[in-house]
Amino acid sequence: MERRLYRSRSNRMIGGVCGGLGEYLGIDATIVRLFFVLLAFGNGIGMPIYLLLWIVMPPEDLERDSNFSTTVRSGAEEIAAQAREMGEELRTMVRNPNPQASLIVGAALVIVGMIFLAQSLRLPWLNWLDFDIVLAIMLIIGGIVLLWRNRTPGGKP
Repeated sequence: MERRLYRSRSNRMIGGVCGGLGEYLGIDATIVRLFFVLLAFGNGIGMPIYLLLWIVMPPEDLERDSNFSTTVRSGAEEIAAQAREMGEELRTMVRNPNPQASLIVGAALVIVGMIFLAQSLRLPWLNWLDFDIVLAIMLIIGGIVLLWRNRTPGGKP
Protein backbone atom coordinates (compact mmCIF):
# COMPACT_ATOMS: atom_id res chain seq x y z
CA MET A 1 0.00 0.00 0.00
CA GLU A 2 1.33 3.43 -0.95
CA ARG A 3 1.75 5.84 1.94
CA ARG A 4 0.44 9.32 1.27
CA LEU A 5 1.16 12.54 3.16
CA TYR A 6 -2.07 14.40 3.94
CA ARG A 7 -3.80 16.42 6.67
CA SER A 8 -5.78 14.07 8.86
CA ARG A 9 -9.51 14.60 9.31
CA SER A 10 -9.87 12.08 12.13
CA ASN A 11 -6.76 12.90 14.17
CA ARG A 12 -6.76 16.69 14.30
CA MET A 13 -6.68 19.45 16.86
CA ILE A 14 -6.41 22.47 14.58
CA GLY A 15 -5.61 21.70 10.94
CA GLY A 16 -4.76 18.00 10.97
CA VAL A 17 -1.11 18.59 10.03
CA CYS A 18 0.36 16.80 13.06
CA GLY A 19 -2.13 13.95 12.78
CA GLY A 20 -1.26 13.47 9.11
CA LEU A 21 2.48 13.64 9.77
CA GLY A 22 2.13 11.15 12.63
CA GLU A 23 0.22 8.71 10.44
CA TYR A 24 2.73 9.13 7.60
CA LEU A 25 5.75 8.63 9.86
CA GLY A 26 4.11 5.84 11.86
CA ILE A 27 4.40 7.65 15.21
CA ASP A 28 1.93 9.06 17.68
CA ALA A 29 0.61 12.48 16.60
CA THR A 30 1.17 13.77 20.15
CA ILE A 31 4.93 13.49 19.60
CA VAL A 32 4.62 15.54 16.41
CA ARG A 33 2.50 18.12 18.26
CA LEU A 34 5.09 18.39 21.03
CA PHE A 35 7.78 18.84 18.40
CA PHE A 36 5.88 21.78 16.86
CA VAL A 37 5.26 23.34 20.28
CA LEU A 38 8.95 23.07 21.12
CA LEU A 39 9.85 24.64 17.77
CA ALA A 40 7.32 27.42 18.34
CA PHE A 41 8.65 28.28 21.79
CA GLY A 42 12.28 27.48 21.03
CA ASN A 43 13.24 29.52 18.00
CA GLY A 44 9.76 30.55 16.84
CA ILE A 45 9.83 28.62 13.56
CA GLY A 46 7.17 26.06 14.54
CA MET A 47 4.12 28.20 13.79
CA PRO A 48 5.19 29.33 10.29
CA ILE A 49 6.16 25.76 9.36
CA TYR A 50 2.80 24.48 10.64
CA LEU A 51 0.88 27.11 8.65
CA LEU A 52 2.91 26.39 5.52
CA LEU A 53 2.26 22.66 5.85
CA TRP A 54 -1.44 23.36 6.46
CA ILE A 55 -1.55 25.20 3.14
CA VAL A 56 0.51 22.78 1.01
CA MET A 57 -0.53 19.40 2.48
CA PRO A 58 -3.73 18.11 0.89
CA PRO A 59 -6.60 17.16 3.17
CA GLU A 60 -7.29 13.46 3.59
CA ASP A 61 -10.48 13.55 1.54
CA LEU A 62 -9.09 15.52 -1.44
CA GLU A 63 -8.84 13.49 -4.64
CA ARG A 64 -5.38 12.11 -5.38
CA ASP A 65 -5.26 13.61 -8.87
CA SER A 66 -5.94 17.19 -7.72
CA ASN A 67 -3.29 19.74 -8.61
CA PHE A 68 -1.13 21.84 -6.30
CA SER A 69 -3.17 25.03 -6.75
CA THR A 70 -6.32 23.20 -5.66
CA THR A 71 -4.49 21.94 -2.58
CA VAL A 72 -3.20 25.42 -1.72
CA ARG A 73 -6.62 27.00 -2.27
CA SER A 74 -8.26 24.34 -0.09
CA GLY A 75 -5.70 24.87 2.68
CA ALA A 76 -6.01 28.66 2.58
CA GLU A 77 -9.81 28.47 2.67
CA GLU A 78 -9.67 26.09 5.61
CA ILE A 79 -7.32 28.41 7.53
CA ALA A 80 -9.65 31.35 6.85
CA ALA A 81 -12.68 29.36 8.03
CA GLN A 82 -10.84 28.25 11.18
CA ALA A 83 -9.81 31.88 11.89
CA ARG A 84 -13.43 33.03 11.50
CA GLU A 85 -14.61 30.28 13.83
CA MET A 86 -11.99 31.16 16.44
CA GLY A 87 -12.94 34.84 16.14
CA GLU A 88 -16.58 34.00 16.72
CA GLU A 89 -15.69 31.90 19.76
CA LEU A 90 -13.60 34.78 21.10
CA ARG A 91 -16.49 37.22 20.60
CA THR A 92 -18.80 34.84 22.45
CA MET A 93 -16.34 34.53 25.32
CA VAL A 94 -16.01 38.33 25.55
CA ARG A 95 -19.80 38.81 25.51
CA ASN A 96 -20.49 36.05 28.06
CA PRO A 97 -17.38 35.74 30.24
CA ASN A 98 -16.99 32.88 32.68
CA PRO A 99 -16.79 34.48 36.17
CA GLN A 100 -14.30 31.90 37.48
CA ALA A 101 -12.05 32.25 34.43
CA SER A 102 -12.16 36.05 34.81
CA LEU A 103 -11.14 35.69 38.45
CA ILE A 104 -8.21 33.40 37.61
CA VAL A 105 -6.97 35.52 34.69
CA GLY A 106 -7.38 38.70 36.74
CA ALA A 107 -5.39 37.26 39.65
CA ALA A 108 -2.67 36.04 37.29
CA LEU A 109 -2.42 39.49 35.69
CA VAL A 110 -2.15 41.16 39.10
CA ILE A 111 0.58 38.73 40.20
CA VAL A 112 2.59 39.12 36.98
CA GLY A 113 2.15 42.90 37.15
CA MET A 114 3.41 42.93 40.75
CA ILE A 115 6.47 40.88 39.72
CA PHE A 116 7.29 43.26 36.86
CA LEU A 117 6.78 46.27 39.16
CA ALA A 118 9.05 44.74 41.81
CA GLN A 119 11.74 44.11 39.20
CA SER A 120 11.41 47.65 37.83
CA LEU A 121 11.82 49.24 41.25
CA ARG A 122 15.25 47.59 41.66
CA LEU A 123 14.97 47.48 45.42
CA PRO A 124 18.11 45.98 46.98
CA TRP A 125 16.18 43.55 49.17
CA LEU A 126 14.41 42.17 46.03
CA ASN A 127 17.57 41.31 44.06
CA TRP A 128 16.78 37.61 44.49
CA LEU A 129 13.57 38.00 42.47
CA ASP A 130 14.08 36.38 39.07
CA PHE A 131 11.03 36.28 36.79
CA ASP A 132 12.03 32.95 35.21
CA ILE A 133 12.15 31.28 38.63
CA VAL A 134 8.90 32.90 39.78
CA LEU A 135 7.16 31.88 36.53
CA ALA A 136 8.33 28.28 36.93
CA ILE A 137 7.12 28.23 40.56
CA MET A 138 3.75 29.68 39.53
CA LEU A 139 3.35 27.02 36.80
CA ILE A 140 4.19 24.25 39.26
CA ILE A 141 1.75 25.60 41.84
CA GLY A 142 -0.95 25.99 39.17
CA GLY A 143 -0.41 22.40 38.03
CA ILE A 144 -0.58 21.12 41.62
CA VAL A 145 -3.80 23.04 42.21
CA LEU A 146 -5.37 21.59 39.05
CA LEU A 147 -4.28 18.08 39.98
CA TRP A 148 -5.55 18.53 43.53
CA ARG A 149 -8.94 19.81 42.32
CA ASN A 150 -9.33 16.84 39.96
CA ARG A 151 -8.17 14.09 42.31
CA THR A 152 -11.74 12.89 42.84
CA PRO A 153 -14.61 12.44 40.36
CA GLY A 154 -16.35 15.71 39.63
CA GLY A 155 -13.31 17.80 40.60
CA LYS A 156 -14.57 18.24 44.18
CA PRO A 157 -12.06 17.42 46.93
